[in-house]
Amino acid sequence: METNGTIRIIPRKDKADENGQCPLDLIYQLRSLKSSYRLDKKYRLPKENWDANNQRAIFLDKKAIRKLSMTALEFLMEKEANDINNELTRLKEEVKRIEREFPADKQYSTLDVIKELQNEKPSVQNSNIERSDFLFDFIDQYIKDNSASRVKGSLSVYKSLKSHLQGYQSETRKKVTFSKIDRAFFQSFQNYLFGLTKTDSEGNTSKALNNITIAKQLSTLKTFLTYARQDIEFSDKYRTFKINRKDSKDLEIIALTSAEYTTLLNMNLTMPALSSWERVRDVFCFSCNTGLRYSDLKQLRREHIQGDWIDFSAIKTGHKSRIPLTPDAKKILAKYQNEKRPLPVISNQKSNDHLRKICELAGINTSVEIVRKYGNERRSTFYPKYELISMHCGRKSFATISAERGMKAEVIMKIGGWTDWKSFKRYLNVTDETMMKAVNDTYGPTLSKSKSRLKAV
Repeated sequence: METNGTIRIIPRKDKADENGQCPLDLIYQLRSLKSSYRLDKKYRLPKENWDANNQRAIFLDKKAIRKLSMTALEFLMEKEANDINNELTRLKEEVKRIEREFPADKQYSTLDVIKELQNEKPSVQNSNIERSDFLFDFIDQYIKDNSASRVKGSLSVYKSLKSHLQGYQSETRKKVTFSKIDRAFFQSFQNYLFGLTKTDSEGNTSKALNNITIAKQLSTLKTFLTYARQDIEFSDKYRTFKINRKDSKDLEIIALTSAEYTTLLNMNLTMPALSSWERVRDVFCFSCNTGLRYSDLKQLRREHIQGDWIDFSAIKTGHKSRIPLTPDAKKILAKYQNEKRPLPVISNQKSNDHLRKICELAGINTSVEIVRKYGNERRSTFYPKYELISMHCGRKSFATISAERGMKAEVIMKIGGWTDWKSFKRYLNVTDETMMKAVNDTYGPTLSKSKSRLKAV
């Protein structure tokens, strides 16, 4: 009698009544997750009447009972043992039937099976067991279930969340379970995150996580709990906890200006020693012209290019996009027309390493202040701009440069695939040049243009 998951029956000795009668739990395990089903209270037995190896109730004869120095009245009659075994056989057959009736394309969970077995939604608050690692296993299952539809790396925040929750459990000695997550838990977990520290090479200790990172961890936990509530019933009192996001509202937007982009595009990188740099520069500039993410640049095929347009579905969102090709974008594509793929994309990490060196060579070194708060402590650090440039800045540069050159916001959003202003504004850096152009267009050319300090190489 094979099932997709595994079934074990466990007499709950810890739940035995005053007569030593133990309730029986059916434990169903699938893909490292476990859920339990409590048999009807009439199917109880003394622990001595259970054969763990064969997973069956057994009848003890008088000889066996005498060896235990107990009376026959305390043990199962032969009929009672048979009744329990018949019920176990029925339940296993039922599990097999439930598995079989799930659609072939549906990846069901242990909770789905137990829910069908009970014919009602299970409640963690009233469930028979919730292992200390059950919530952590559920996070692993969430990551596994979503890995096929999410960009590689986008689920890393859930791995980080799991690590922090395990750290919280270890330090506070408070078991982290679904049933115990409420507003007070969120407050306690937030305090734990604020209290994490790190030590540098010189032995100096400082707070490890800034307020933005902590807010992200808490919002990720809320997202995960919403997902879990589809299968598990537990209190939603945690929803009253308000996450402080004020430090996330004015994040620095690192993007190239139109002048910086032009300097970068016109750099002479044709020397053999710089050939890899030239390819990275071209891929980045293509992103600046199209708003494509690194994941989309990597998956771009010649079939996606239809005349003056790119037609494809974004990897991250799945949204269908139709992007017009600019003159610069067409020149870059023509440059690599004899290669298998339209763009010479290498790994994201190597691309970022090369890109920062290229931007340094181009003189993109304006001082940029990065401000982060760690609890009540404000830390301000200045960086030359080239140190902050990455491949993802190409998408931000597309929004910034397009606005600087006069493209309407709704058109930029349409091309870049932004569906709401809230997400779009995180990519749009309103530069001095954009503000100057707007003022000059409105009031006339009253402001003088600033001189570029960039150098062509």
